[in-house]
Amino acid sequence: MPAMTYTYAFDHKHRRPPMELKDLLGGKGANLAEMTSVLGLPVPPGFTISTDACRAYLAGGWPEELDVEIAKQVRKLEKAMGKTLGDPSDPLLVSVRSGAKFSMPGMMDTVLNLGLNDDSVKGLADQTSDERFAYDSYRRFISMYGRIVLGVEGKLFDEPFEQAKALSEVGSDAELGPDVLRELAETYKKVVSDQVGRPFPQDPLEQLRGAIEAVFASWNGARAVAYRVRERIPHDLGTAVNVQTMVFGNRDDNSGTGVGFTRDPATGAQGEYGDFLVNAQGEDVVAGIRNTLPLSALRDRFPKIFEELMGIFARLEEHYRDMCDTEFTIEQGKLWMLQTRVGKRTGRAALRMAVDMTKQRGWKITREEAVCRVGADHLDQVLHPQFAEKPAELIAKGLAASPGAAVGKAYFSADDAAAAAGRGESVILVTSETSPEDVHGMIAAAGILTSRGGLVSHAAVVARGWGKPAVVGAEAVRITGRSFRAGGVTVQEGDVISIDGGSGEVALGEVRLSLAEPPEELATILGWADKIRKGKLAVWANADNGPDAANARQFGAEGIGLCRTEHMFLAEDRLPIVRRMILADTPEDEAAALEELRVAQKADFVAILEAMDGLPVTVRLLDPPLHEFLPSTEELELKRATAGLDPEEEKLLGAARSWREANPMLGTRGVRLGVIKPGLYAMQVRALMQAAAERLEAGGKPKVEVMIPLTVTRAELGLARSWVADTVAEVVGALPKRQAAKLHVAIGTMVETPRAAVRADEIAEEADFFSFGTNDLTQMTFGFSRDDVEGRMMSTYLEQGLLARNPFETIDQAGVGQLVLDAVERGRATKPDLELGVCGEHGGDPESIDFFYRAGLDYVSCSPYRVPIARLAAAQAVIANP
Repeated sequence: MPAMTYTYAFDHKHRRPPMELKDLLGGKGANLAEMTSVLGLPVPPGFTISTDACRAYLAGGWPEELDVEIAKQVRKLEKAMGKTLGDPSDPLLVSVRSGAKFSMPGMMDTVLNLGLNDDSVKGLADQTSDERFAYDSYRRFISMYGRIVLGVEGKLFDEPFEQAKALSEVGSDAELGPDVLRELAETYKKVVSDQVGRPFPQDPLEQLRGAIEAVFASWNGARAVAYRVRERIPHDLGTAVNVQTMVFGNRDDNSGTGVGFTRDPATGAQGEYGDFLVNAQGEDVVAGIRNTLPLSALRDRFPKIFEELMGIFARLEEHYRDMCDTEFTIEQGKLWMLQTRVGKRTGRAALRMAVDMTKQRGWKITREEAVCRVGADHLDQVLHPQFAEKPAELIAKGLAASPGAAVGKAYFSADDAAAAAGRGESVILVTSETSPEDVHGMIAAAGILTSRGGLVSHAAVVARGWGKPAVVGAEAVRITGRSFRAGGVTVQEGDVISIDGGSGEVALGEVRLSLAEPPEELATILGWADKIRKGKLAVWANADNGPDAANARQFGAEGIGLCRTEHMFLAEDRLPIVRRMILADTPEDEAAALEELRVAQKADFVAILEAMDGLPVTVRLLDPPLHEFLPSTEELELKRATAGLDPEEEKLLGAARSWREANPMLGTRGVRLGVIKPGLYAMQVRALMQAAAERLEAGGKPKVEVMIPLTVTRAELGLARSWVADTVAEVVGALPKRQAAKLHVAIGTMVETPRAAVRADEIAEEADFFSFGTNDLTQMTFGFSRDDVEGRMMSTYLEQGLLARNPFETIDQAGVGQLVLDAVERGRATKPDLELGVCGEHGGDPESIDFFYRAGLDYVSCSPYRVPIARLAAAQAVIANP
């Protein structure tokens, strides 16, 4: 078997276009090779050390054959440039840069000017006749190598640098003279020897190996790991390393460096966009240590180079058929291209460019390509408010539970939040966790912050359903009474804080927000997406009341996949009735309470059916355990011990104790509750059917589906189906024949346990549809408590690569997904026309939607505010899996 090749020159002739080899060469290496070997652009020569080498290094240390390959590539570079690495008279200098498959800006390390030492710096000064330039390059190299490779703190280099500028009475590093820079280089070398216990390395090959190892190691640095977790980039890819001949933008005033975009990445407008500096190196532009000039100013300073650069921009756009981000250097009047990649962009820019590029002159993209150019993050940006500036004081970071940003005064109870909102204040509800009793405060709040809980906790699920910004599981937030402490500061009730539910950031004070203003291109892209997915994968919404259903329809939902009837019970005027039903001592008292609930539920159902007229509405009968509608036993016990309880509260405490369970999520809930209290489900079905009848009389077209939650056996579903069917027959039988003929009711179940999935063939005999409840299915498959694992444990598992994804965010295809596939196959083997959907949180996740489409589901259902993202993702799934 031939030995693996670890290194490739930029001009290597690959069998495929290099831009398709990002797995091997990394994004930067693939694009450098593409610019060199395909486009023939002016790129400084160099070579790429592949991701294979990085993975081998991380697995077992430095590969033996790598030294030989690197030496061969260095000799090739030396021959091409007519210079030798480390030559004291005319040295070859190189840069060493990371380059992973996926862009990770600023997350890994770069070393410039490698090859300089005490001797070669003099040769560089002689060859360029510019001592200042030579020693400026050397002090930069020592500082960069010291920080990145040798682990010296950056401030130990920054402090003498600032002192040198102050003593020289200059404001810019470009004004420092050669003697000062030579002295700085000596100072930096002493910093290194003092900190690491050995002199700064003088051997260029030792320098090169150290820099390559540092880039390899930076793949597992804290910054890089955290970025990959957030961006869902696999931890096992590794990074490539690019070794490239140095060109110098800091040679003189006829030199410079810059970053340019072929279109404005903020707006999508055509025309040059970027920054450049005269007499500077690349890190000066991005580090912000000098004020940059706009790229348009290049036209006046270097007109011929500007014209050449614009020509290259046009070629790059046509070649990549997308907006490109570039880095360039001008060395004594010659333009060099150092990098290109498809550029990152805002949501507004992504939408505009996607539409504009379908009408581009000379080249264009298809509508399918345009749909695939827009991501979920882009839509979040245009559909929700965002931080318009970097917060001055971040005090905590939690889980990004519901996108959008909010500013308001901190209040620590639902009652106080609701009262403050009633006074016209903008409120952030801050609590350890939320419960159904907090709903009124959550409704009133502009945003929600919890110190506990995960991405499918009560706070997260409810906030997403309402499109309300939320940060959950912010463990640094320590709540005490009417204040909390985080990040070394104390926030009192009424103090202003800002939260970003898209990043999980919590900031002290008011952060300016950019308002959500969807551009006109959003409707265009979503319209194209709908045509692509039509008849292949529908998008429904989870909505529990008329206004939410109306919002869902406005966002493009084609049905309601999950109407949680328990949420109707939590309104302030309903909760006392539910409690009377629970506390009823006689069948008559229970029946009276159920009748009051029927009247209330009927009104709710009428509003939902009216909002979704002509579209299917799936109503899930009561699912949670009854203790959720009662006060906590801890609160009542505390009040009993301090202030005492009135007779009503004593009864509530008795009921709370009676219904309390050690593991309520696996206890008396769902269909099990219906078995114990059959009148409850009968009341709900009667209210639903009467609402449907009322809509028929008003000329509406109600389409009703009844979902039985948590069934695990055929017999269980058969029993529950009989209750539903009997009540449906009773109500429909009282209708005129013409109306009765129009009302068809589907009865199905939620598949949310492993047993239900593997016995789906039997359960399907009693079902018209299955809806996969992937939240509980994930919880029961992994044995994870979804409210408890999402903080410290989940972040540790993701950082250490023990889990590739958070399974509550993205479907676990190997486990949960396999159960879904099994249930689909079994269910449709029994009943080929069985309707299949998903209504868990995964229904709004693009990666999960791709899986559900491949699994053969008919629809995905998600919160109303995720519907546009699901419409887009469903179309992308159809395109990706023709």
